[in-house]
Amino acid sequence: MNLFRSEEHIRSWPRFDPAAEQGIVSLANLVMLFSLDMFKKRLEPDYIERSGQYVGEFLSAVAELGKTRPFWRM
Repeated sequence: MNLFRSEEHIRSWPRFDPAAEQGIVSLANLVMLFSLDMFKKRLEPDYIERSGQYVGEFLSAVAELGKTRPFWRM
């Protein structure tokens, strides 16, 4: 796992696997994903009760980013 590397750097890495391409996420998109309620509200007392709602929001955001591989599904 190479965190915070440019996409060009990742693609030029000798062990880069094109099948793992959907794992490349820009920093801006990571910030957007981690700002969702699924991550922001983890300490709320009703987090478990609302987790289905949070997962739905997360999956919608992931789909909007074009991440459709099984890795991104819960």
